[in-house]
Amino acid sequence: MMGAIPEANGNVADEENGSSVGGSIDFGTAEAVQYVRSLTDVGAMTRLLHECIAHQRAVDVELDELLSQRTDLDRHLLQLQRSSDVLDIVNSDADYMLSNVASTSDLADQVSRKVRELDLAQSRVRNTLLRIDAIVERANSLEGVHRALEAEDYESAACYVQTFLQIDAQYKDSGSDQLQRDRLLAAKKQLEGIVRKKLSAAVDQRDHPAILRFIRLFTPLGVEEEGLQVYVGYLKKVIAMRSRMEFEQLVEMMDQQNVNFVGCLTNLFKDIVLAIEENSEILSGLCGEDGIVYAICELQEECDSRGSVILNKYMEYRQLAKLSSEINAHNTNLLAVGGGPEGPDPREVELYLEEILNLMQLGEDYTEFMISKIKALTSVDPELLPRATKAFRSGSFSKVAQDLTGFYVILEGFFMVENVRKAIKIDEQVPDSLTTSMVDDVFYVLQSCLRRAISTSNISSVVAVLSGASSLLGNEYHEALQHKTREPNLGAKLFFGGVGVQKTGTEIATALNNMDVSSEYVLKLKHEIEEQCAEVFPAPADREKVKSCLTELADSSNAFKQALNAGIEQLVATITPRIRPLLDSVGTISYELSETSPCR
Repeated sequence: MMGAIPEANGNVADEENGSSVGGSIDFGTAEAVQYVRSLTDVGAMTRLLHECIAHQRAVDVELDELLSQRTDLDRHLLQLQRSSDVLDIVNSDADYMLSNVASTSDLADQVSRKVRELDLAQSRVRNTLLRIDAIVERANSLEGVHRALEAEDYESAACYVQTFLQIDAQYKDSGSDQLQRDRLLAAKKQLEGIVRKKLSAAVDQRDHPAILRFIRLFTPLGVEEEGLQVYVGYLKKVIAMRSRMEFEQLVEMMDQQNVNFVGCLTNLFKDIVLAIEENSEILSGLCGEDGIVYAICELQEECDSRGSVILNKYMEYRQLAKLSSEINAHNTNLLAVGGGPEGPDPREVELYLEEILNLMQLGEDYTEFMISKIKALTSVDPELLPRATKAFRSGSFSKVAQDLTGFYVILEGFFMVENVRKAIKIDEQVPDSLTTSMVDDVFYVLQSCLRRAISTSNISSVVAVLSGASSLLGNEYHEALQHKTREPNLGAKLFFGGVGVQKTGTEIATALNNMDVSSEYVLKLKHEIEEQCAEVFPAPADREKVKSCLTELADSSNAFKQALNAGIEQLVATITPRIRPLLDSVGTISYELSETSPCR
C-alpha cells in the first residue's frame, strides 16, 4: 500500500509536467532555464529536449539565411561608406555656402536700408521742389490774374484763378501767405462780377457766341452750378420766345380754315430736343451728366407751360367741350320717345379725330424719347431719375393731354356708332357676293377706329374703344343680323310662288351667311388687335386690360354662331311642315316594275 503512493504522486507530477511542456516555451530566457531545472519527469525532459533540438535547427536555418545575405550587406556597407565621404564634402560645402549667404544677406539689408533712406530723402527733396514750384506758380498766377484782367483776357484770368485754387487746396497745410490768398480771392470775386455782367448783357442781346464764351468761365471759377442755372435759364427764354411767336402767328391765322396746331406743337418739341442735343457738351462740362438731366427737367417746365397753352387753344378752336356735350345730348335723345335733333357730322368728327391723334402721338413720342435719353445716361445721381420721370408723367402738359384723350374717346365712340348705324341703314345686296354690304362696312369701321385708338399709345383709349366696339357688335349689329330671320310669315313667303320666292330665299341665305362671316371677322379682328397691342403695350397690367376686352369681343363671335344655328333651326322648322306631305306622298309610290305595269 505504501509503495503505490509514490507512483501515484509520480503520475500526478507527470501530468503537471506534461501540461507545462505542452505549452509554448521561449527558449533562451531565464524563465525557460528555471522551468528546465524544475523538471523531475524523464518523459517531460525528453519531450523538452526534442523541442529544444527542433528550436535549435530552426535557429540554425535562420542563421544560414542571415549569413547568405552577408555579401549584399558588405556591398551595401561599402556603398554607405563611400556615400559618407561624399556627404562630408557636401556638408563642408553647405557650411561654406551658408557663411557666404549670411554675409550677402547682411550686405543686402545694409544696402536696402541705405536705399530706403535715399528714397525718403529723394521724396522729401521732390516734395520740397514741388512746394517751391507751387510757391512760384502761386505768385505767377496772382500776377497773371491782374495782367489778364487789365487786358480783359478773361479766359486766361480764369485759368490763373483755377491754378491758384488747385495749388492752394493741395498745399493748404503749408502755412502759405494769407495776404497772397486774400489778394487772389479778391481778384476772383472781381472776375466773377465781370463775367456775370458780361453774360447778362449777352443774354439780353441774344449773342449766343458771347454767351458760350462766358458760360465756359464758370467751371474754372468753381461756380459750375450757378453757370448751369444761368445757361438753362437762357435756353428756356429762347424756347419760350420762339414758341410764343409761333403761337401768336397761330392765333392770328385762326380765322382761316386750316390752322396747323400739330406743326406748332412739333416745333416746340423740336426746339427742346435740339436744345438738349446741341448743348450736351456744355451741360456735361458744367455738372456732368447730372447737368443734362437738370436741363431736361427745367426745359420740361417750359414744355408744360407752352404745350398746355397750345392744346388748350386747340380744344377751344375746335370747341371740343361743346361738341362732346352735343354728342352726349344726341345719345340721350336717341333713348327718348320721338328722338331729337341730329348729332354732329361724322365726317367733321373724323377730321378732328385725326388731328387729336397726331397731337397725342407727338406728345407720346416726345415723352418716350426724353425718358429714354435720361435712362441712357450712365453716371447720373439715382435721385434725379424718379424726379425726371415724374416731371414728364405728372406735369401740366400731361394733364391737358389726358383731357384731350377724354374728348378723343367721346368723339371716337360717336364716330364708330354713327358709321356702324349708317352701314346697317344702307345695307344692300352686293352682286356676286354671299353677304350684304353691311358686314364689310361695319367691320371696316371697327377696324379703323381700333387701329386709331392703338395709335394713341394710351391704354385707356384702347380699352374704351374696344368696349364700345364689343357693345355695338353685341347689341345693334346683332339685332340687324337677326332681323331677316325673325321676319313673320317667313314660310308663307317662301311658298307663295312667283318671283318673290327666289328673292326671299336669297335674302334668308344671305342673312345666314352674314352671321357666319361676321363670326369669322370678329375672330380675325380680335387676333389683329391682340398682336398690335402686344407691340404697343408691353406692360403686363396693360395686356391684362386688353385681354379682358378681347374676351368680350370673342363672346360676340360665339353669339353670332348661336344666332346662325338658331336661324337655321328656325328655317328648317318653317320649311319642314310644307314639304313633309310631298315627301310622304313620294314615299308611297312604288318604283318596282310588274307584269301588269304599262310599258312606255
